[in-house]
Formats: sequence, C-alpha cells, structure tokens
Amino acid sequence: MDAPSRRRGYSGPAFLSGGFRPFFLFGAIYAALIGGLWLPLYDGEIALPTRFSPLDWHTHEMLFGMLPAVISGFLLTAIPNWTGRLPIQGTRLGILFAAWIAGRVAVMFSKFLPVWGVALIDLLFLMLLVAAAAREIIAGKNWRNLRVLAPLGVFLLANATFHAEAARFGTADFGKRLGVDPAADNLAVDEDAVAIEDDEVGPHAQG
Repeated sequence: MDAPSRRRGYSGPAFLSGGFRPFFLFGAIYAALIGGLWLPLYDGEIALPTRFSPLDWHTHEMLFGMLPAVISGFLLTAIPNWTGRLPIQGTRLGILFAAWIAGRVAVMFSKFLPVWGVALIDLLFLMLLVAAAAREIIAGKNWRNLRVLAPLGVFLLANATFHAEAARFGTADFGKRLGVDPAADNLAVDEDAVAIEDDEVGPHAQG
C-alpha cells in the first residue's frame, strides 16, 4: 500500500490526523491569548504565577511558545512531502502536542515548580520535535533537508539559555537575542528546502 493510501486509511481523531491541525490552531489561539494578557500584565493590572518578569514572559511565550507551534505545523506537514513517508499523526502527534501544552502550563505556573523542572518540561517539546524531524528525514534519505534541523537546534539552545539566564540573573538577554537573530536568519533556509508549493502541501492539509 502506498503512502497516500495509508494516509487515507487513518482512522483516529481528525484533530490528530496532521500536524497543521493542532499546532496552527492552538498557535493562533495562544498568540491571541498572549497579546490579550500583555497590556494588563505590563500595566500591573494583573499578575501571572510565573517566575519570569512580565516582559520576559511575553517575549518567551511569543518566541518559544507560539512560534515553535507554527513552525511545527509547517514542518510536520512538509516533511512527508519531502520524504514520501507517512505523516506523524495519532498517538505520536498527540504526544508532541501534549509536550507543547505542558511547556506553556509549566512556564505560566513556574512560581510553583522547581526552576530546573520548568526548564526541562519547556525544553521537552523542542527536543521531541528535533528528534522526530531528524528521524523522518533520515529514514526517508532526504539528506538535503537535514538543514531544517539547524533553526530548531538554535531555538532549543536559545530557550535553554533563556531559562538559565532568567534563573541566575532574574532576566534574559542573550537567550532572547539568540532566539530572535540567528534563529530568524536560519529560518530563512533556502526556498529549495522549506518552500512548499500549494499542490504539495494540499494532500496533507485537506479534509
């Protein structure tokens, strides 16, 4: 049975049939939530149970919360087109999504958790995503697109640095810049690697 036929044979929850479904949807919802909380948080009208300062929380969650969700939705849709392998779906996708949600909850309620525990829970999602993307690309022998792992690695390193700085100095500087500048440059990987035409993504994004 070829890959398209097996994709059509998926019988699990539609929500977990493709990476774009949970991650694009909840990435957008989370961006709206972060934006809605920012002004009252900055003005001191509300307080969140997080160890991060208001500015650091907002920056961290936009950069390491919302953005990786959107990137994940794209990669988990694009990689099967590059490799011809089945998309990550069902239980495996559910584990990735749960790890992303756990990271957001851990950061939000970090005052009640150990510093190292918050960092580990938050970093788990990117670690799993890097491992999943590498496994699929290598298994599909799609060597040229291994380059997309570079920006994910930068995000992972930047996020770890952000947590370490915030824990030690009370605010994050280098981790923030590492996440914004080099990662932004690396995310503009050659169009040959990451630009997917509508007719290529379509089979995964329909239905």
